[in-house]
Amino acid sequence: MRDCTDPATWGPALDEAVHALGRGGLVVLPTDTVYGIGAEAFDADAVAALLAAKGRGRQMPPPVLVPGVPTLAGLCTDVPDAARALVEAFWPGGLTVILRSQPSLTWDLGETRGTVAVRMPDHPAALALLTRTGPLAVSSANRTGQPAALTAAEARAQLGDAVAVYLDGGAAPGGVASSIVDATDPGRGLRLVRPGAIGIDALREVADVADGGPA
Repeated sequence: MRDCTDPATWGPALDEAVHALGRGGLVVLPTDTVYGIGAEAFDADAVAALLAAKGRGRQMPPPVLVPGVPTLAGLCTDVPDAARALVEAFWPGGLTVILRSQPSLTWDLGETRGTVAVRMPDHPAALALLTRTGPLAVSSANRTGQPAALTAAEARAQLGDAVAVYLDGGAAPGGVASSIVDATDPGRGLRLVRPGAIGIDALREVADVADGGPA
């Protein structure tokens, strides 16, 4: 367990997390919604270890957290203007957007069918880590079917030794998972496939988003 509540002193903790990720290890990190379990997005073995730690199969690939909006251009293609408007309005924050992934990317997140779910978290420690590592595959830090962890201790109680480094940023300020909008089908437009931190009324103030239910 490594403290990362204070930017003035969290350097060694982030160093350890960066090194662990570089070796293919898993890291638990705070975000603005709930705690996440992260792996190097371009390391297929590390992503497989993340899914195994959660008790989840390849049919449920993890989202990818990014350090900024410009990263979208490297990861995604055919980004609709409406999706870009949502990103500009709600990033960093509790909005995940499912987009078409760049076909040239050499990664294996699971059975994605050529898509990727992307989010920029609004948490200083998470952004500091992402700035150093680049995109990370990150899912909620809990065993599948169990409550999402709101503290690093809750995450450790569920994930144990499967994780190399736990970054403790205090209680998660949001406590509600991100809202997920599917923007992969231009013909159908944008669909809210998981309600969460950002309500559909707020989304609709920026773009035409249908309440599409589960994907």
